[in-house]
Amino acid sequence: MSGKLQGALKFVHHEAAGGIVLLFAAVVALLLANSPLAATYDALLHTHVSVRVGEHGLDKSLLHWINDGLMVVFFFLVGLEIKRELVEGELSSFKQAALPAIAALGGMIVPALIYIAINADNAVALRGWAIPTATDIAFAVGVLALLGSRIPVSLKIFLLALAIIDDLGAIIIIAVFYTANLSLTALSLAALGVVALAILNLRNVTSTAAYVLVGAFVWLCVLKSGVHATLAGVVTAFAIPLTRIGGDSASDSMAARLQDALHPWVTFGVLPAFAFANAGVSLAGLTVEQLFAPIPLGIALGLLIGKPIGAFTFARAAIALGLGTRPEGSTWSQLFGVTILAGIGFTMSLFIGMLAFPEPEHAADIRIGVLAGSVCAAVIGYILLSRLQPAASSRQN
Repeated sequence: MSGKLQGALKFVHHEAAGGIVLLFAAVVALLLANSPLAATYDALLHTHVSVRVGEHGLDKSLLHWINDGLMVVFFFLVGLEIKRELVEGELSSFKQAALPAIAALGGMIVPALIYIAINADNAVALRGWAIPTATDIAFAVGVLALLGSRIPVSLKIFLLALAIIDDLGAIIIIAVFYTANLSLTALSLAALGVVALAILNLRNVTSTAAYVLVGAFVWLCVLKSGVHATLAGVVTAFAIPLTRIGGDSASDSMAARLQDALHPWVTFGVLPAFAFANAGVSLAGLTVEQLFAPIPLGIALGLLIGKPIGAFTFARAAIALGLGTRPEGSTWSQLFGVTILAGIGFTMSLFIGMLAFPEPEHAADIRIGVLAGSVCAAVIGYILLSRLQPAASSRQN
């Protein structure tokens, strides 16, 4: 078995455990938000935490520290994963990247169109068009991992690559469409920080402290600029060298070592904290009318219907045109089942929803839509792939 394949399988198994922890954190948040402890839960998230140096400092609620600060680490890890895959992984050649890239494109376009069609008459609601375009790697790969060896490894790699490209698309969407009033002074200082990161990379500096210090400066400048601060994590990650520190394997680069070191912290710490802080929605007084309101309906249908239709249709077209090949050992039905799992949006969908609708009155709509669409996609995808087990087993390598 190749080193790349071993690395992919290690990632899948890691994410499977992470998906369970993420689900637990989300369930705890839901239970707290609908219990006598709801006021305590809300007060905890809105507790202010200050960091000051002399007269200067930052004062934000715990919720904002998690979403604007802690999630930078998640985006840093995502940036490392994207860079490694583009340079030396499953996305390093056109032949390898074409199918998941085209499928991811369809999986972003169609959900957005469904959401827009449902909310076309409401200019405010249209701000959420990108919410159903995302895929949650931990949940999606975690559900797939529960099926074990019944699913060909090639399909697991396909879903992993699709989700990583989805993350890249989400990062671009956040940078382009979800920015506040820009501060040119802060952006200029951030640009100087990016130049410093580039110099560190060109000089092949392998000191983690150097990148952390410059990256923290870039984060602070981006935070003050109006662009969402988490993008600083991606920029810093792209500057981390892929040059081997020692040995001959890909695991010996600085980027690989940082990725391996951060994975447990992000998977079992950062993402569960985000889920705990953002998944808690009160269901008290929830009516059918609220559940089928345009915003939650657009999100849920975008994830549950738009994702599989877009990803599968574009993937099948790519294969028909000779731009890619069907994952080895898989059937069309299995491929479709995997694209249903791509409709598990959770983490990134909630994150984009928070940027699209910062107003508290829309929080419940976002969470209900994301949770409904993601849970239905997970259950339906799992059931379908489970029932396809006999066909899958007969085609495994």
